[in-house]
Amino acid sequence: MNILSNLLSKSAQPTREKKQRRGIEIKSARELEIMRDASKIVATVLKEISQIIAPGMTTADLDAHAEKRIREMGATPSFKGYHGFPASICASINNEVVHGIPNPKKVIRTGDVVKVDTGAYYQGFHGDSCITLAVGEVTPEAAKLIRVAEEALFKGIEQVKAGAYLMDLAGAIQDHVEANGFSIVEDFTGHGVGRNLHEEPSVFNFRTREMANVKLRAGMTLAIEPILNAGSKFTRILKDKWTAVTVDNALSAQFEHTVLVTESGYEIFTDRSKV
Repeated sequence: MNILSNLLSKSAQPTREKKQRRGIEIKSARELEIMRDASKIVATVLKEISQIIAPGMTTADLDAHAEKRIREMGATPSFKGYHGFPASICASINNEVVHGIPNPKKVIRTGDVVKVDTGAYYQGFHGDSCITLAVGEVTPEAAKLIRVAEEALFKGIEQVKAGAYLMDLAGAIQDHVEANGFSIVEDFTGHGVGRNLHEEPSVFNFRTREMANVKLRAGMTLAIEPILNAGSKFTRILKDKWTAVTVDNALSAQFEHTVLVTESGYEIFTDRSKV
């Protein structure tokens, strides 16, 4: 979930970014163990949703499953109540970019592109992750968009190690996305994650002078989350004051992992293949 950037105006970001070097937490070994557990809960829930999603279900059905499972595993939903958000997941379909509110009237259909973003708060720390799911047979364009979005996430993650810079991640993501003919959404960013759902630093997915080019240190934990549109990069917010949609009705896709910076590289805390 990347609402933090939505709460800050573009004009405010440069000042905030200059300050972020002082505010980035380095987690202790004990804190990282808790974050692994929190992130494993998130990965488990998303893997289960990927297995049960089907035409005819509603986004409220997915939300109910996520909340039930998060609580069964001893955690609480990170998103529910966050700045007033009413659900445990963000469920965004097709041209909905981020922060879609689950609704019992929103039926999932064959051919839909569904983004599911969720977080778990466990023993004082958060895990955060997002997946994009193709429901049944989707168009070739949709399939490519989903594939490139996930590839872009890993292009960024591959840059992570102590001594690297945030701009290395941003450039790798942007180059891959644009080489495949898609656009990067600039209205929302990744972020630090840990004791708080959103922490310093902002993790951009595109090159910008607004971003302090922070040098990564072992023990930093980042939520890296590229968001791609098939058309224009611009978005608008619906009347519910949460759901962002593409301005041209084009499809959107997103993937996110909670990632630890290590001396030699990275560790993906929300790796679904390990649950």
